[in-house]
Amino acid sequence: MLTIHAAPLVLPVGAAAVADGAVAVDGDRIAALGPYAEVAAAHPAARIRRWPGLLTPGLRQDRARELLTRCYHPDPREADELGELPLWGDQFARLAAAMDTTRRAGSVRRGLQRMLRHGTTHLAGPFGADDPALRTAVARSGLVVRIAPSPVPVREGVADLDPLAAGGDLARTAHGPLTVGGRADLAVFDVPDEAALYGGGPRPCVATVLAGRLVHRAR
Repeated sequence: MLTIHAAPLVLPVGAAAVADGAVAVDGDRIAALGPYAEVAAAHPAARIRRWPGLLTPGLRQDRARELLTRCYHPDPREADELGELPLWGDQFARLAAAMDTTRRAGSVRRGLQRMLRHGTTHLAGPFGADDPALRTAVARSGLVVRIAPSPVPVREGVADLDPLAAGGDLARTAHGPLTVGGRADLAVFDVPDEAALYGGGPRPCVATVLAGRLVHRAR
């Protein structure tokens, strides 16, 4: 079924922002993009999903390998003991020393799920042949691996699940522009304008669409 995702502001990247905008999605492709009234009139039978805030392209996580291999993502059942945030450094080293394959795979899977909750649809790769289990988990997640022209350098400090926390603007952090005929990888943030995506304020991701599928929806 064709679905229209509508928001008070659509930021396609590489084109003008669209107030009261919409993106029509047919399968895994963008079928139309523009003012809501025009998109809805052209597709009267479409299902409508209305979102608050901004609709943008999905984001690219440049530090995905670090987030999946150099920290531990606790299971919710471990929250009382380990908390809910990724564990790094000495805490991770202690866990990793006794971690079996099943527990490590669970951490990777949860890390990928938590990336989706931050609007991520693309990961900077590659994920090398030295870790087939990691490559399999990434492939099963549906997230797109984009191979950088040169290896992504390991940056100082702890990586953040939120790609925008690295300080890049939307044009540099989005996977690419939203275009008719392009793959439908979208993110929606409950903020009033693009400026609110930057800095230290909250930028809650309320929805992530991956190849046309709604894979994250905030409750």
